[in-house]
Amino acid sequence: MTTTPTREADTAPDENEAAAAPAAPLPTFRSPPARRWPVGRRRRPTTAANPPAELTPPGPVVPRWAGTLPVPVTRRLPEPRAPRESGVRTRGWRGPGGGTVAYVESPQEWRATTAQLCGLWPYAAGSGSPVVGVPMGRHLDTGATVCADPISWFRTARLISVPSMFLLGNPALGKSMSIRRMCIGLAGQGVTPLILGDLRPDYSDLVDALGGQVIAVGRGHGGLNPLDPGGLSQVLPRLPAPQRRLLAAERHGRQVTVIEGLVELVRGARLADHESAALAAGIDTLNEQDRVPVLRDLVDVIAAGPDRVRAVVLDHGDNAVYRTLTDRLLRSLLALISGPFGEVFAGHTSTPLDLDAPAVCLDTSSIPDTDTKLRGAALLTCWAAGFAAMAGAQALTDAGLAPQRLYFAVLDELWQALRAGDGMVDRVDAITRLNRKFGLGYAMVTHTAKDLQSLPNPADRDKALGFIARAGYVALAGLPRSELDLIGTTIDLSEAERSLVSKWSIPAMLDPVSGREAPPPGRGKFLLKIAGKPGIPVEVELTPAELALRDTNAKWQ
Repeated sequence: MTTTPTREADTAPDENEAAAAPAAPLPTFRSPPARRWPVGRRRRPTTAANPPAELTPPGPVVPRWAGTLPVPVTRRLPEPRAPRESGVRTRGWRGPGGGTVAYVESPQEWRATTAQLCGLWPYAAGSGSPVVGVPMGRHLDTGATVCADPISWFRTARLISVPSMFLLGNPALGKSMSIRRMCIGLAGQGVTPLILGDLRPDYSDLVDALGGQVIAVGRGHGGLNPLDPGGLSQVLPRLPAPQRRLLAAERHGRQVTVIEGLVELVRGARLADHESAALAAGIDTLNEQDRVPVLRDLVDVIAAGPDRVRAVVLDHGDNAVYRTLTDRLLRSLLALISGPFGEVFAGHTSTPLDLDAPAVCLDTSSIPDTDTKLRGAALLTCWAAGFAAMAGAQALTDAGLAPQRLYFAVLDELWQALRAGDGMVDRVDAITRLNRKFGLGYAMVTHTAKDLQSLPNPADRDKALGFIARAGYVALAGLPRSELDLIGTTIDLSEAERSLVSKWSIPAMLDPVSGREAPPPGRGKFLLKIAGKPGIPVEVELTPAELALRDTNAKWQ
């Protein structure tokens, strides 16, 4: 059988048949299903001979019910992810073994001088704790070293406007301990600590260890001459004439101030105006002599009635009137010589102050606690002697006869001096007000602000609280909330600061293991407060050398 080839025209459908036949629906394009690999079956490796399949966009999607060709819709491929940055992140590398942590602890901080860690200078971040002055301890919040003393904060750091501080706190919380630390640090810087009246004593052993001068003041121990405060009579002959006249006028004013204070302590009342004038005139008469006067000389001058004294009391030439006006003053002066104060102020100074020593301590611990008047008089005279000695040293410096020196005076147990008699606040204020011109910084120490508020005279109470307001900065140890409310009337204290200081006043608890009393929770903790600035909480840490000298309860051992 022969097969005849057919032509394309023979197999093509007829035009009429094509027109009559209905149109076939268009196919619908769908994305292929995801390919699943059987468990345990490995994919073929990608090689040059077996390249990876390229993902192509699907074709147009046509609904099944559409009879005509719709507008093509193109699907968008997902955006490719950006590659991860290489290197360590803030919390470690991500992934297993990368060290990622959810909580980052604060790193241990260390501090040293630029000489010790010169390769790390300058530091990348600063600190809120002062680093100028005597190292006192560590910040209770940050652990950073805190340095503080009124001289460095005034002279170098410029943090305060006056070189002074006022320290308050309950007993046995380390007030004397912190002042001792300042004395040691300042002595190492060339500043001379002056302990003007050590009542317990708290500082005599420290001054002795520093190689300083310890002067005992009390009945049978030694005395001070209130008419020769600070040994100014020995300084005057060394000065040129202009400086000599200025220092002589200052000596006269200090003599009158201390004698008036002692007389008021003995009398228990203020001096009359004509009595103060008689004292000033009599002292001026004694200063014209070529020898150092004592209280007996002052009694003799006023009793003799020279014209200078008569002129200021207005006796009008009548001896009877003069006796009436001066007899009470003479009785008070005689009580200073032979009365309750004994020989403490009757003669010449037993041991003159030596400001060239590394430190000076006037030890008044031999005076009984019950003799409040003698204690107050001794403190007043010690303060007058110390400040007068600094005035004489500054006069020699101004004349070019001595190098410039800086001093740090400690006025501890301030409450005992203020309670000794009426008018003592004025005497303390007059002695300590002009301290900057002598290169002097000082620290006043007392227990509570109520010690200042317990004075009988309302004017004295206001002036005593002014000591806190005028201080360069205030250091607060543990105090109850009522005390902080009273102190808050003179300096600004936030609620957080009051809560912190009041917690330090909690008394010590009994240790059940040893059976002894545990240290109070506030011992060695202080809040350093500058007006208008947040307080700095610090804990004082003692060195072994300080621990050997710090026991202020040695007599109880």
